[in-house]
Amino acid sequence: MRTPLVAANWKMNGSREFAEQFFAAFELGDTACEVVICPPFPYLPLVAEKAGKRVAVGAQNLSEASSGAYTGEVSAAMLLDWGVRYAIVGHSERRSLYGEDSEVVARKYVAARAAGLVPILCVGETLEEREQGRTLEVIAAQLQAVAEIAGNDTWNRAVIAYEPVWAIGTGKTATPELAQEVHQFIRGRLGDAGAAVQILYGGSVKAGNAGALFAQADIDGALVGGASLDAQDFASICRATA
Repeated sequence: MRTPLVAANWKMNGSREFAEQFFAAFELGDTACEVVICPPFPYLPLVAEKAGKRVAVGAQNLSEASSGAYTGEVSAAMLLDWGVRYAIVGHSERRSLYGEDSEVVARKYVAARAAGLVPILCVGETLEEREQGRTLEVIAAQLQAVAEIAGNDTWNRAVIAYEPVWAIGTGKTATPELAQEVHQFIRGRLGDAGAAVQILYGGSVKAGNAGALFAQADIDGALVGGASLDAQDFASICRATA
């Protein structure tokens, strides 16, 4: 049995006061799911302090380089220094807004793993690619780009997040059945490790639709954006994994 995992991606939102208020209101309850909070870089130490034993800390990004003259970048080793355990790589916003192609994403994935972080690798198609019937082709290529650098046996220490780009921040959500079809495809592409890999859904996940998504056989949790900024809503999504 795979343990459910729900990760919060706060994106470029929040403040010191927000983080303190979030954890004051966050009631996880009896759920056995793993929880990860990914705040902006300045708040990693505070979140690590507030998170406690039941919540892990994740980064929203990292450098592919280990050190050097890379102004503004943050290395995997620096993240580990502050108790970070996970790092998101390949989020659609990094790909579309900052030009990170699959080769760059693969190098960041390798940097995370080499340092001992668990990469949360995001894959997914745009609306245009979906309408062209290229969803599975696009996702297969994104996975293959990582496997070519990291090796086909790399998936045993990673998390995959399927995020249909057309459903992020739009209020649109893939139906549970559609999401399950893609998750099943991804699991099949991961080889022998596939049965044990946590595959998350990311795309306008809310307390109201989380239960139906998590009921699907190959959906092991969620990468949550906007709804993760509300402590009570996020806790409800976590509890829905039960």
